[in-house]
Amino acid sequence: MNDAWEIIRATLCEEFADFLDPAQTTRLVLRLTLAAFLGGLLGLEREQAGKAAGIRTHMLVALGSALFVLIPSLMGVGSTDLSRVIQGLVTGIGFLGAGTIIKGHDMNHVKGLTTAAGIWLTAAIGMAAGSGREMAAIFCTLLALSIFFLLPRVLPLDDQPSTKSEDI
Repeated sequence: MNDAWEIIRATLCEEFADFLDPAQTTRLVLRLTLAAFLGGLLGLEREQAGKAAGIRTHMLVALGSALFVLIPSLMGVGSTDLSRVIQGLVTGIGFLGAGTIIKGHDMNHVKGLTTAAGIWLTAAIGMAAGSGREMAAIFCTLLALSIFFLLPRVLPLDDQPSTKSEDI
């Protein structure tokens, strides 16, 4: 019976070996927390603007994106395989973003493009944070927030749908 408990203990220690490495644990916690926080900032703006994809959606997109690029990196996967992960992630996020786009009664009335672009960008920010490019993730978030908050105040934007089909 003692042998069984020793096997269980050894297996648990092996499975959770990454917790025993403080550097790896710190890296994992920092990158995932930063991704979720930055995604939350973008989601907060969308939620305050009354959009369907808000804080939780953006946080989860950033967190998931960070995890998808972080785990292969921690496993020592090469850059070729990591690029495949990124390609799949960008494609999948495209489908999620497409779900936020609503076409109105005609082709000239489309809503949700900014939210879809924001979700797509949030995934990129999560990928940057997850791959250890924290400064790029932070700067991109600040730039996106300035686009959301400052651009409409500096440039008068027409919120009315376009009447020209080539504008869509």
